[in-house]
Amino acid sequence: MGAGRAEMSFKDHFSGHAADYSTFRPSYPHSLYRWLAGACQEHDRAWDCATGNGQAARGLADFFARVDATDASPEQIGNATGDSTVRFRVAAAEESGIPGGSIDLVTVAQALHWFDLEKFYAEVYRVLKPGGMTAVWTYELSKVCPAVDEIVWRLYTDITGPYWPPERDIVDAGYKTLPFPFREIDPPEFTMTSEWTLQQYRGYLGTWSAAHRYFADTGQKPLELVDEQLEKAWGDTSMTRSISWKLNVRAGYLDTKPG
Repeated sequence: MGAGRAEMSFKDHFSGHAADYSTFRPSYPHSLYRWLAGACQEHDRAWDCATGNGQAARGLADFFARVDATDASPEQIGNATGDSTVRFRVAAAEESGIPGGSIDLVTVAQALHWFDLEKFYAEVYRVLKPGGMTAVWTYELSKVCPAVDEIVWRLYTDITGPYWPPERDIVDAGYKTLPFPFREIDPPEFTMTSEWTLQQYRGYLGTWSAAHRYFADTGQKPLELVDEQLEKAWGDTSMTRSISWKLNVRAGYLDTKPG
C-alpha cells in the first residue's frame, strides 16, 4: 500500500456525512492539549490518528512543531482543516507510512474502538520514540439539563439503540475494557463544552452514525420522533444552552517493546 492510500475495508461510519461531522461536532478542550504537551518529553512531532475533521490535530499544533494527521477516509481528510504545521494524509491507522522512531505523541480521539488493536499498537510501537507517549480518549453522552437529557437518552437508547454498532459498548465503557500496552498514568478530569442553540444541538444529534442508519432503514429521521418534545424542553429556541461531554482519557508511555 502506498503512503498516501488506505485500504477501504475499514469500518467507515462517517464519510457519508463528513461535512456535517466537521460542522456540528464539539471541540475538545485546550486544557487537554496543554496537559498532553506538558507530559511529553519532546515536542518535535505528533501523530493524530483517525483525525476526522482535524480538530485534535489543530489543538496539538499549538504545542508541536509538526503534526501528522491521518484518516482512512478521503472524505474526512477532504473536510479537514489546519495550519501549515499540520500534514493531512489518507492512511490506515494500522499502516501510517510514518518513519519509525519519529513521533513524540500519538493521539486517537473517539476512534480507537474501530481499529485492529494488535496491528495498531504494533504501529504505535514502531513510530514512537523511546519514552514517547500515547493518549486515547472518548466522550460520554451530552448533558444539557434534566428535561433535555431525558429526551436525548430516549433517542439514544430506545429509538436509535438497535442501530448502534457493537463497538459503541466500548465507548460507553470509556475505553476501560480495551487493552492499553503502555505505562499508564492518571490524567486529570476533562470536560468538553459548547454554547449552542437548539438548531446547533439538533445538527450535532443528526451526526450520530446510528441516526443515519435509522434513516437508511426506515426512511425517517429519528430526531423527528422527539423534535416536538425536545423543543418544548429547550424553551426559547433562539436561546443558547451550555452542553457538556465528560471525556474519558487513557494515556501512557512507551517503555519497552511488547513481548
